[in-house]
Amino acid sequence: MALLPLRPRRILAAGVAALTLSACSGERAGGDGGRGTVIIATGADADYLLPPVVQQLVGKQVVDQLFEPLAAPPSTMNTIGDTGYEPRLASRWSWGSDSLSIAFTLDSRARWHDGRAVTSRDVQFTVALLKDTLVASPVRGALADVDSVTTPDSLTAVVWFARRSPEQLFTLVYNVLVVPEHLLASAPRDKLRESAFARAPVGNGRFRFRRWEHGKVIELVADTANFRGRPSIDRVMWSISPDPTSMWARLVNEEADVIEMLRGEPLAKVAASTTTRLVPYQGLDYGFVTFNTRAPSNRRQPHPVLGDAAVRRALALGVDRQAVVRNVFDTLAYLGIGPVVRAQWTADTAIAMPPHDVAAARALLDSLGWRDADGNGVREKGGRPLTFGLIVPTSSAPRRQAAVLLQAQWKAIGAAVTIEELEFGAFIERITSGRFDAMVNGSHADPSPADVRMLYGSDRTPDRQGGNYGGYASAAVDATMDSAAVEFDAGRAKALYQRAYAGIIGDAAAIFLYEPRLVAGINNRIDPGTLPAMGWWTRLGDWKVDPARRIARDLLPLTASVAGDSAK
Repeated sequence: MALLPLRPRRILAAGVAALTLSACSGERAGGDGGRGTVIIATGADADYLLPPVVQQLVGKQVVDQLFEPLAAPPSTMNTIGDTGYEPRLASRWSWGSDSLSIAFTLDSRARWHDGRAVTSRDVQFTVALLKDTLVASPVRGALADVDSVTTPDSLTAVVWFARRSPEQLFTLVYNVLVVPEHLLASAPRDKLRESAFARAPVGNGRFRFRRWEHGKVIELVADTANFRGRPSIDRVMWSISPDPTSMWARLVNEEADVIEMLRGEPLAKVAASTTTRLVPYQGLDYGFVTFNTRAPSNRRQPHPVLGDAAVRRALALGVDRQAVVRNVFDTLAYLGIGPVVRAQWTADTAIAMPPHDVAAARALLDSLGWRDADGNGVREKGGRPLTFGLIVPTSSAPRRQAAVLLQAQWKAIGAAVTIEELEFGAFIERITSGRFDAMVNGSHADPSPADVRMLYGSDRTPDRQGGNYGGYASAAVDATMDSAAVEFDAGRAKALYQRAYAGIIGDAAAIFLYEPRLVAGINNRIDPGTLPAMGWWTRLGDWKVDPARRIARDLLPLTASVAGDSAK
């Protein structure tokens, strides 16, 4: 899924330098705090806190604490078969004799945070919600093969599939976070994004929702009687900052505890600090340029410049990816290897990428009739200049830096590029509506290589609940991706996926720039264990705070909300 990303204020931008004490309605008995608070500094807010409609990364991080899947995929990220999956809402499961159904037995102890039992009807309701065209869930396409859910009793949910597939179990449990039927059944499905629940959800996970002050803070607290066990920390907070360059100072000063990615001077500052340490980890993030192949004003028409694959190839030849990565990240990123990252089992660093060849780029544009007839440095064809816009989110310093470098490199081959920096919400609106020429995008990939289908499948455009924002279409690539998705032999599936990657690269649907070498900054008093590549946040409930190093906010009871920098 294309999910992603980043304000001068002290802690949490709450505007109140104090602790706000307030009763937490519905708090379960079982503990009064004292285990610690973890504050995650981030530059972006969530979009929604309702799993079926979440698209942005912070929203995903939050809902993964509030809601449980039926089972969790293995840490190895092997997405084929059913080896290594861990129970979550389901205590066990069994396959039908024809592999077209899986019967999940729910854990009888599972409860919603309002005290109601989690039942098989919740599973049935959630799957129907995700597949409903009115909801327009971004994962709807991924569940195309899920036919229905039956409920023989309150603790048994039988999921029926239209066909058997290699990633049958993975696709279901990775995309389905179960939501409560009793709280959402009456909500209009085409208005779920505007519902009160999407802003203040009731979940079944190890953390429960406390508050969301838009643009400032999201706070969750431990569900002390959770069926999976009480979290090892009392609360976790996402502190949204408008100024990503200042986040490292908050970390060093212990006004925040975690920054998920550091680079450049902030990395050096955190490394030199006595209160924090650097924690390298593997992830699923990568950055790339997406070209809009469709006209922004009319999606039925090709883009007047970028709709031509040959023009896109010339632009790709004009990009010195190594210089971009070196200048933006120094040594803290790899060159991109395609619509895939190194942690995925289909990755291959030997996949051919367009070389940096300015002469070849110029010659190709010449052959296409794009020439600089008036000597102003910008090529024209039929009276149209070779010019286009490049949008970037203000929240991402690396993408903004990359945009400036790309602009200069494309100028060298006769293309005039205008950079437009957009606040993150506006950036998302522009790309999902198709109102852009090109963008420097970022993606947090799904562990499954089938994620590439959601980003480049001809039928995965935003109007069809997909992430193919550039409207790229190739019947040959579609067919290859479809063949890969039904191949049970891992070796043959890998070869097919790599053929699809090569097709996408060859058509210059995108220019794959970088894959960050991820390094988090974490306060010394916190032990996060191993940060999983599937998502560093996925085991937040198991993080621990060293009792000998606790600070004031770690000792607050669960009924206290951290609202200002005196929580330090």
